[in-house]
Amino acid sequence: MKLHVVPAALAAVLALGAAEARAQVDPPSAATLEKNKALAAALPFADRRDFDFAERGFLGTRADPLIKAADGRVVWNLDAFAFTQADAPATVNPSLWRQAQLHARHGLFKVTDKVYQVRGFDLANITFVEGDTGWIVVDALTSEETARAAYELVTEKLGKRPITGLVITHSHGDHFGGARGLMPFAAPNMPVLAPKGFLEAAISENVIAGPAMGRRARYQLGMDLAPGPEGIVNSGIGMALSSGTQGLVRPTQELAKTGTEMTVDGVRMIFQITPGTEAPAEMNLAFPDLKVVDMAENANATQHNILTPRGAQIRNAKVWAEGLTEAAEMFKGYDIMIASHAWPRFGADEVADFLAKHRDAYAFLHDQTVRLMNKGFTGDEIAARLELPKALQQAWYDRPYYGALPFNARAVYQYYLGWYDANPVHLAPLPPEDGGKRYVEALGGAAKVRALAQAAYDKGDYAWAAELLNKAVFADAGDKAARDLLARCYDQLAWQAESSLWRNMYRTAATELRDGVRKTAAATGGSMIAALPTRDLFDLMATRLDPAKAGDRKLSLAFVFKDRGDQVTVTIENGVLVHRQHAPDGPVDATLEVNFLDFAASLNGGPSLAPKILKGEAKVTGDMGALGRFASWFDGPDPNFAIVTP
Repeated sequence: MKLHVVPAALAAVLALGAAEARAQVDPPSAATLEKNKALAAALPFADRRDFDFAERGFLGTRADPLIKAADGRVVWNLDAFAFTQADAPATVNPSLWRQAQLHARHGLFKVTDKVYQVRGFDLANITFVEGDTGWIVVDALTSEETARAAYELVTEKLGKRPITGLVITHSHGDHFGGARGLMPFAAPNMPVLAPKGFLEAAISENVIAGPAMGRRARYQLGMDLAPGPEGIVNSGIGMALSSGTQGLVRPTQELAKTGTEMTVDGVRMIFQITPGTEAPAEMNLAFPDLKVVDMAENANATQHNILTPRGAQIRNAKVWAEGLTEAAEMFKGYDIMIASHAWPRFGADEVADFLAKHRDAYAFLHDQTVRLMNKGFTGDEIAARLELPKALQQAWYDRPYYGALPFNARAVYQYYLGWYDANPVHLAPLPPEDGGKRYVEALGGAAKVRALAQAAYDKGDYAWAAELLNKAVFADAGDKAARDLLARCYDQLAWQAESSLWRNMYRTAATELRDGVRKTAAATGGSMIAALPTRDLFDLMATRLDPAKAGDRKLSLAFVFKDRGDQVTVTIENGVLVHRQHAPDGPVDATLEVNFLDFAASLNGGPSLAPKILKGEAKVTGDMGALGRFASWFDGPDPNFAIVTP
C-alpha cells in the first residue's frame, strides 16, 4: 500500500455511524442474490480458524473510539465499521463480508510472550516486541495520531516503556507515515531500521504521478463512500486509511543483505530482504528466539495486487513467489507468523501450509499467464479464462479481497509485453468520446443503446449493459437516462464483488454518475516535502510545464538552496524543462537563493515567496521578470478529473 494524502472527505465519512443516511439505490436483483448464494455454497464457511486467530490474545481496546488530530477533527473512528458484526446483508458479497468482520476487530492483542500487536487502528498493524528496557516497534501506521494512540493503549495495558527500536518493513506510507508520532517516546539514539532503498522509494515513489494516483485511489479505497452496507465495508487488507498527519523519519540504517542478524535492546532479529515484491524496498524479519516470523506485506490474508488499480509500477509476480519460497525455507519450523496486515497464524504446520499455498497462488498466476501469453492469448483473454486450482481457491487467504486474478493476469501480461496486444486495430484507438459517438450512431442511436442495455440489465448481464451504457455516456454526458442505468449496473456489480476494491470502484462510479464528483482540494504533501530530494522536485516541475504557455520562448535560471548546499541550473526550451544539479556554466537570466523548504512549499499551495524576497529571506539577482515568466508557465494537477464521464 502507498502513502496517499487523504482527502478531508475521508475524515468525514469515517466519523459517520452505520445509521448515516445514504442515497437510494436499487436493491440486489435476483441475479445478484443467486450469484452470491452460489459463491457462499462453494466456499468453506465452516472453517473458523481465522476467527480464532483474529480473537486470540485480546487484551482490550481504546475507551474513546474517536482518534482526533490536534485541531479536533476525527482521523479514525474505531466504531465506524461496527455494523459488520451483524449478519451479511444482501448488498455485500458474503465472502467479502466475512473478511470485513475479521478486520473490524480492534485493540491490543498478545500474540505470544513478548510480542503484541495493535490492530484495527489504521489500515495496517503496529507490532510491539518487548526488549530488555523498552519496545521494539515494527511499522508505524499511516498517521501520527493513530500511531500515538496505539502506543498509549500499549502503555495503558502493559505499562510505560520507551521505544528502543523502530523497524519499518517497507516503503509504503501506511507503514511509516505515523513514525513521527512515536518520536516523543523514543529512547536516546534509537535505531531506525529499513530495507535498502527505503528512503529513496518512500520519498520518490509515485511523486511524478501522485495527483493521478490520488484521484484513482479515491475510487480504489472508497474514500468518498460512507461506511455501511451500501458503502465501504472493507479495503481488503484492512478497514480503511486513517486521515491524520503523515510524515517521515529517516532510517539510521538500511539493510541490504538477506541473513543479516542484529540484536536491539536484547531482541535478536534476522532479516530477509525482498526488493521488487510488494514494494520496491521491502523486507521480512524474524525473531528466532521467539519463533515468530513477520512477513511484512509479502504475505496477506488476501491475494494482493501485481498492479494496483490506483496505478503504480508493475510488481514482479515471479520474484514475489520466489521470495515466499525463500521465506518458507529460512523460517521453517517457526510457530507463529505475523504480518503488516490482518491477524497472525499459529502453529508450525499452519504457517508452512500458508506460505506454500500463498506462494503457489502467485507462481500459478505468473506461470500460467506466461504460458497462455506464449500461445497468443491477449491479456483480456487470459483474464477471462484463468482460474486458481480448487485447493488454492478454498484457501481464504488466496481469495481476491484486495488483488484479483483477472486484474493481476493483465498485469503479468503487461509486465512482459506492455499494453499493446499486437492487433493493429489497437495502434491508434479512438478516444472515448469520439468512439462513443460513433458506436452509438452505428447501433441506431441513444434510445436503441439504452433499450439494448435495459434488456441486458433485466437478464442480469450487468457487465455487458455497462459496456453499452459507457459508450452512450461518453457520446453524450447529458444523457441522464443512460447515466442512471449505468449507475444501477455498477450497483449490482458492487453487490456481487468479492474484491473490496472492485466494490469500492463500482460504488464510487455509481455515486459520481448520479451526483457528480465530490470536490476535494489538491494534496500538498505536507511534511513529506521537506524530505523530497532536490532532483525529484524538479522532475515533478518538468511534468507540470505547459508548452502552450511557454511557447517558443527560452529561459535559463539558477537556484541556490543554501540550507541543502545544492545548486540547480534550469533551462526551458522547446517546451521542455531540463535541470542539472550544479552551478551554471555561463550567464543565466536570473538566480534565486532560497531555502529549499520555502521554495517547495510555494510550489505546492504554500505561502508565496514574494514576502520572503521583500524581507531579504530570499534573494533574486538578474531579471526579476524571468522568475515571473517561469512561474506562469506551469499548471497544477486536477484532483477531481472525470473518470466515468467525459
